[in-house]
Amino acid sequence: MERYTSELNNLSTGMLEKIAEGLHMKAEEMTELVGEGRQTIRINCYPPCELSDQVMGLTPHSDPTLITILLQLNDIDGLEIRKDGKWVQVQPLPNAFIINVGYILEIISNGRYHSIEHRGMVHPVKERLSFATFFGLGLDGEFGPAPSLISEQSPAKFMRVKVQEFYKGLFSRRLQGKAYVDTFKIQQD
Repeated sequence: MERYTSELNNLSTGMLEKIAEGLHMKAEEMTELVGEGRQTIRINCYPPCELSDQVMGLTPHSDPTLITILLQLNDIDGLEIRKDGKWVQVQPLPNAFIINVGYILEIISNGRYHSIEHRGMVHPVKERLSFATFFGLGLDGEFGPAPSLISEQSPAKFMRVKVQEFYKGLFSRRLQGKAYVDTFKIQQD
């Protein structure tokens, strides 16, 4: 397990470097914002349910992370994302990762990347298993839009927040779509 988490940590670090490059951020700026980061893992088991059209495995939400790396272990569908106001099923590919953008990356990128609202559904006859690795920030410090992404033409869309306050607020509420990230938006004139 330690080797697996180490490899996922290397993958996430490489992805964040490429994301910074795509945003035209300085690589060291992303490194400074992320610091040592924080990695957590969750294994999900969704048992089969004959009433699958009436039951939800995990309510709609976005992850409070930089990125989430998800592996659907037994290739059973059930992950859905909201696209253009409709729920779209993600077809699992064998041995392929699914990458979700989280709230923290949406804020750091000043809204250029959008967190993905998703939900977990149950299957009527088969058990669904997934392995999620969440990459976030360490509890010390604060974050907000990357300074290099803010200009007169592109003002900050989100306020800065202490990481501990961010998580404290998050865990004091229910999973509710993308509503939490909206609490950090700056009203534009």
